[in-house]
Amino acid sequence: MGYHFSKTVARPFDRAVADVTAELQKQGFGVLTEIDVKATLKKKLDVDFRPYRILGACNPKFAYQALQAEDKIGAMLPCNVVVQQLDGGKVEISAVDPVASMQAIDNPQLAAIAGQVRSFLQTVIEKV
Repeated sequence: MGYHFSKTVARPFDRAVADVTAELQKQGFGVLTEIDVKATLKKKLDVDFRPYRILGACNPKFAYQALQAEDKIGAMLPCNVVVQQLDGGKVEISAVDPVASMQAIDNPQLAAIAGQVRSFLQTVIEKV
């Protein structure tokens, strides 16, 4: 089982970030964190890196259900979505597969929630 699902699009990087954010909102997710990896690596290590953004997405309803089912699941939240610039002007969008990331936890209730979240994140990736 893979740990993510991805899609490559032909659009400017900043537009792809905005489109992903909008699709996440349509599916009930907010972006709690946004990490600009390119800027961080430049600042901390003085190295150049391609545009690469990590969006920490959270659906409050599912987060609450997961926390009720497993009190330490917060260590695995939020769901990360990566937007990165590829060669040739393409942009790749990747979302974590919550089913894959949660399979180490023996909790059927949590597995069911992860399956629902997976479906919503797959829809985001498909629609971008």
